Amino acid sequence: MNQKEAKKWLIKSVTLLFFLLAMAAGMVVLVDPYFHYHKPLSVFSYRLYEERYINDGISRNFDFDALITGTSMAQNFKPSEMDALFGTNSVKETFSGAGYQELATNLDRALSRNPNIKQVVWAVDYNGLLRDYDWVQYEDYPEYLYDDNPFNDVSYLFNKSIFYHGVLNNLAMTLTGTPPTTMDEYSSWQLPTGLDQILASYDREHVNMDTPTDFGEAEYHTVVKTITLNVKEIADKYPDTTFYIFYPPYSICYWDSLYLKGTLLRQTQAEQTATELLLECPNIRLFNFFDQYDLICNPDYYCDSGHYSAEVNSRMLHWMAEGTGLVTRENYLERLAEEREFYSNYDYESIYQ
Repeated sequence: MNQKEAKKWLIKSVTLLFFLLAMAAGMVVLVDPYFHYHKPLSVFSYRLYEERYINDGISRNFDFDALITGTSMAQNFKPSEMDALFGTNSVKETFSGAGYQELATNLDRALSRNPNIKQVVWAVDYNGLLRDYDWVQYEDYPEYLYDDNPFNDVSYLFNKSIFYHGVLNNLAMTLTGTPPTTMDEYSSWQLPTGLDQILASYDREHVNMDTPTDFGEAEYHTVVKTITLNVKEIADKYPDTTFYIFYPPYSICYWDSLYLKGTLLRQTQAEQTATELLLECPNIRLFNFFDQYDLICNPDYYCDSGHYSAEVNSRMLHWMAEGTGLVTRENYLERLAEEREFYSNYDYESIYQ
């Protein structure tokens, strides 16, 4: 091959390479599996999965006026059921294993982009009240999907995993007539429930007894910082949005673990501090279902000590719509006293007999 032919070959090869790259990027933009550029196109079937990749795209490009968020404790909510009860047009943006800050940051982005959001249902994990305000479980994030910098979109446009598992998968679903994932199905799960399932992951004979039992000044300031920075500031920033916040109703085995460790009083003191802070916000409707004993004391609703079935999520939506479990300035101390009395004197041994 002479020099002239070599030059032509190089030009053709480079041209072909750029053409293929442009085609791949164009396909990503057209299908847009994580909705970074546009809302779902009706000609495609989309698989909704990978919450930390897709939720920001939902905030950017979906049409909605209400939002459901939280950890796995909120994943089984059905937006269609919320819409029927509250007259909303809602979406679901949950984050499995998220800390308070992660949820707050996503909410802030969603609310800033959608000033018409009138309602948020928000699961505030009870077992996270005493964690640091910036506690995280997952640190790897697709930052290129979360900012407005067009230059780092190369990580999206030329990402092999996104092309194979996002673009091609959605095209395959479309060609085979597979229906798209509904918002009700998105991030939802179904696992076997019952005492045997709970005991597969909860061993009361080996409960960690090293947990601090005191609620002192340090613990008080931890709760104040966690709630103020991650919940109150969001509510105060968006006064026209009503936040339906609830503490997830964990099973009686969770309360058993608090009792065994001697941390039940510590946890309820943290709850009191958080509750008093949340009640300062006029646009927060706080709900507590810890007095729903028929639910909490029945292991048939739980797959482990904390996670409940989708039926419970449905019940909670109806309770919130009805006002059942609403915490107010007038009743929170009485409710808290009853809670301490019940869970401090419950016959936990009877669960396992």
